[in-house]
Amino acid sequence: MARKPILNIHIVMDTPPVSLKAENGEVVMIPFKGTAEGEIFSGIVEPCGVDTQLVNAAGVRHMSARYMLTGKDRAGQDAHIYVENNGYFTGGGGGTPFTTVPTFMTDSASLAPYLHASRFVGEGKEEADGLHIYFYEIGEG
Repeated sequence: MARKPILNIHIVMDTPPVSLKAENGEVVMIPFKGTAEGEIFSGIVEPCGVDTQLVNAAGVRHMSARYMLTGKDRAGQDAHIYVENNGYFTGGGGGTPFTTVPTFMTDSASLAPYLHASRFVGEGKEEADGLHIYFYEIGEG
């Protein structure tokens, strides 16, 4: 399956996570902000992003990150992209690289037909300057 890179999100975590442990698992909420660069969009991750990670009693971790991008679309117009990015890990831990399934919503006239109709995959990688989430369009080939 061919993967075409479309967007790189650099995550910056500058606020401590909040967590709770219960008899049936654990939840950790990780606030973040960052930057977004790619062929379709350039801008920032608004500082209201949060990655909510639920770990059940069996040690399966579900992560669901929700955040808003603000910047310029590929046509140079002001735009926002809402991202919901979901993934699962076993053994209770994350680690990188990891794979996610993103869903996008946008107010960009030039990006809406593309982001609302295409299939995408995300990949998280820990790099020297921190965590990056790379989004790819997936297709046959």
